[in-house]
Amino acid sequence: MKEHSSQTRREGATTVVPIHKPKLDFSDKKVLCSAVCKCKSMPAIGADGRSLKQECVSARLKALDVALDHRSLYKAEFTYDMTKRPPEPFLDKVVDTKSRTLWPGWTKTLWPKDSSHPVPYKPGRGYTRRPDVIIVKDPTKPPTQDNIKQVVEIKFPGDPFRPRQREDYIVIAGDEMKMVPLASD
Repeated sequence: MKEHSSQTRREGATTVVPIHKPKLDFSDKKVLCSAVCKCKSMPAIGADGRSLKQECVSARLKALDVALDHRSLYKAEFTYDMTKRPPEPFLDKVVDTKSRTLWPGWTKTLWPKDSSHPVPYKPGRGYTRRPDVIIVKDPTKPPTQDNIKQVVEIKFPGDPFRPRQREDYIVIAGDEMKMVPLASD
């Protein structure tokens, strides 16, 4: 990775800024773009008639993970506990490469069991985040920060980044160069 010094502070310190943007390698891009293209042309449709493109992509990647006995390189919609450093994924009690199923009301039952959590859980405070896709290095291990190859946020038209979303995904990834936005133009 090449770096470039772009600013000099009064004290003579330099700010190092990467000159290359993070990107997906060919094989990962092929898998993700296949799901995105399929869902863009044939999305799921919600009860209210909305086009559910993102839900379609997640469902396809989750089905791949199930077919591979939860050993896929691509983990869709894993929830991360942002109160931990580094952030920790909520994992299934039995299969450590599978996301824990979070049901309505889990914030009142599961969340308070960890005494380090802020209680009560308050939505919108950034306690949890759920990136679209985590690409893991080793599919036999959980998607913890040391096993994350990349965090991918898929953006369909009209779906901008929410406040702090990009920054939080960089924290999950552990490195700015491992957070990749994927636009579906």
